[in-house]
Amino acid sequence: MSLIKGTHHVALKCGSAEEYAKTIAFYTETLGLETLRSWGEGDEAGIMLNTGNSILEIFAAGKTAGTTGSINHYSLATDDVDACVEAVRKAGYQITMEPTELVIPSTPGFPVRIAFCIGPVGEEIEFFTEK
Repeated sequence: MSLIKGTHHVALKCGSAEEYAKTIAFYTETLGLETLRSWGEGDEAGIMLNTGNSILEIFAAGKTAGTTGSINHYSLATDDVDACVEAVRKAGYQITMEPTELVIPSTPGFPVRIAFCIGPVGEEIEFFTEK
């Protein structure tokens, strides 16, 4: 029996107050995530956003951005990959992989529709629909 039940949250650190505000706007205004809770001010500020089945936590963090290692990417489940890409592109962010249907070569095969973009603090985001 696994001790792990699922992903609780993914955390991002921003490098400035401007980056923090831009990151919150991207996830709330562009992608429509709702705020669960927020706290603090300045470099001590943080926010948790509801992704549906987990949480995206964003820290203002000031000059500490990018000091704890790297995540290759994280994936957001969606029923409409194309609408996510359209919203991200309209907001001026880079799409690194256009919406694509493929079958992940596993046993059994895993049909999906995916796309990738780069978020406000350089995070790679995958939009993911199981077919």
